Amino acid sequence: MEHVFPALVRIFVVVQEPAGGRMQRIQAAGSGTIISPQGYVVTNHHVAGNACRIMVNLANHEEIEATLVGTDPLADIAVLKLRLDTRKDSAAPLPVAAWGDSDALRVGDAVLAMGSPGALSQSVTQGIVSNTSLIIPAFQQGGFKLDGEDVGSIVRWIAHDAVIFGGNSGGPLVNLQGQIVGINEIGVASLGGAIPSNLAREITQQIIRTGDVPRSWIGVELQPRLKGDSRSAGVLVGGVLDDSPASAAGLDPGDLITRYDGQEVNVAIDEDLPPLNQRIFSTPIGKTVAVEYIRGQETRTAQITTVRRPRSEAKPIEIKPWGMTARDLTPLVAREKHRPTTRGVLVDSLRTGGAAFEAKPALAPGDIVTHAGGKEIQDGQDLVRITATLAGKSQRQPLLVGFDRGDAHMLTVVHVGQDEPARKTALARKAWPAMSTQVLTAELSLALGLKDRKGVYVVELVPCQAAEKAGIKVGDIITAIGGVEVEASQPEDDGVFADLVRRFPVGREVEVAVLRDGRPRTLTMELTAAPGDDAARFESTDFELTARGMTFDDRVRLKLDETTTGVVVEKVEPAGWAALGGIAGGDVILSIDGSQAGDIDQLKAILGKARETKPRRLTVFIRRGIHTMYREIEPDWK
Repeated sequence: MEHVFPALVRIFVVVQEPAGGRMQRIQAAGSGTIISPQGYVVTNHHVAGNACRIMVNLANHEEIEATLVGTDPLADIAVLKLRLDTRKDSAAPLPVAAWGDSDALRVGDAVLAMGSPGALSQSVTQGIVSNTSLIIPAFQQGGFKLDGEDVGSIVRWIAHDAVIFGGNSGGPLVNLQGQIVGINEIGVASLGGAIPSNLAREITQQIIRTGDVPRSWIGVELQPRLKGDSRSAGVLVGGVLDDSPASAAGLDPGDLITRYDGQEVNVAIDEDLPPLNQRIFSTPIGKTVAVEYIRGQETRTAQITTVRRPRSEAKPIEIKPWGMTARDLTPLVAREKHRPTTRGVLVDSLRTGGAAFEAKPALAPGDIVTHAGGKEIQDGQDLVRITATLAGKSQRQPLLVGFDRGDAHMLTVVHVGQDEPARKTALARKAWPAMSTQVLTAELSLALGLKDRKGVYVVELVPCQAAEKAGIKVGDIITAIGGVEVEASQPEDDGVFADLVRRFPVGREVEVAVLRDGRPRTLTMELTAAPGDDAARFESTDFELTARGMTFDDRVRLKLDETTTGVVVEKVEPAGWAALGGIAGGDVILSIDGSQAGDIDQLKAILGKARETKPRRLTVFIRRGIHTMYREIEPDWK
């Protein structure tokens, strides 16, 4: 523990995932280990590989920002680099853990699982090695995939019974010599599964050297020999992808490969496949290798030149003016969709009510956009550039779009650009009671000693408005207004008084007959119009919130005086930057980074400046109910 625990870190991330036509931001946490004095940290890809914000807590509770050096979804390994320049003492040495030899582990060996279960402070559990070559059985369809990559195709996990929970991911599995022998990754039944350190160390060193893990690919799909096959060596070719190196070399499904690049091949069970895949993938890219195989009763040799293995899935991009997330086509995806090239953009998800969703016909997930505005679309950046020429227009512009849906080649029109500001319908100005009342029912009238009286009971006054200025008080009973009796005595007569007030013109002075403490009196009230909701609105796509100017009703609801200025948050996009920063609908934004946000124009100016300067974070001072507080928004300007 003394060798490794000080180097154990807790990792807090903001990850982005495409859903509902936008990139949604999610807070998550995991574990990792410092493996070099320079501040490199090893963790899982599924912890930090898609992170846009990374904060690391050391075992001594020091908090340091980190950047992503590189990531490998196939092995589920990611490497971070601590920003040592942000430390209070940048010269202070870091605790560092050492790698151990995972091949030396034996079933029954004692091991320690270190990490941050449930994002809690760093912890340690103890157990024994249960299995040194755990796999996910083939009958469990799907296996364990990350970004389209089948992790189990190269990883055989170290199974152990040291207790781990969510948040332990990326933390070290440690032997009793104080060395990292695995990177905890999965839970299977009551067992934990760790990536062997020998594989993790190789991947980590490659990422530190080059930021990537290039691999060779020949285009064969391999499987163990069939149960009825009596041969004692070889691996069965289950499939050969079209236009692949293996296809060009003449391999076919059913061939039995017995040697690869001079080494014997033997895959009798599923557990034998990952080491062979590792061997093939680690072949130098572009090398021509000899592959011996048996077809029928004949032994043959093929010369196969490897190519770089492509990603299974491209990273998603968000195209906000379309209300859409999309991906480029990888060679594998293009093959799966029977397309001759990778040209085009794959629709990933759509926002209900967005431009692509509202098109006729509407785009749908799985469609491939091939043309826009008369131009062929090669990839997502093409679509982004074409969209940018229209997105700044004051009105939505029609864009002719060609797309493929299966074998059908279709056309639609997507209206791209800003929405026109909503126009308010002019309403006739009507008089307003400026108070809340309840019906003086027969039962209440009798209980108050006012048998057979009709009218309304004043329960609330709007501050500084007509009723309060006229001298009306809470508890008064209004029996007539402008000489007209208030005929209200049943609960269903609740709207009678307000309707009666609205019959009089705005500006009219009317006499109000009231009973106060059982004695009648007459007051004079000048009728005013109801305050309208004419507040300006602004939608920030950068921060994913909609705000409006403060209305009269807001001030009444929040009990704010005229000196308090700010804007009201109407809507916050779920899993957006504002929501992630703790901003909620109904909050009143008072200032941002010390600048007053007194109205919508000021808010637009502040956020417009932020768009130009791209600060690391914005500090927002808000009012929520009777409370004020500071919140931080950390947008990803990329």
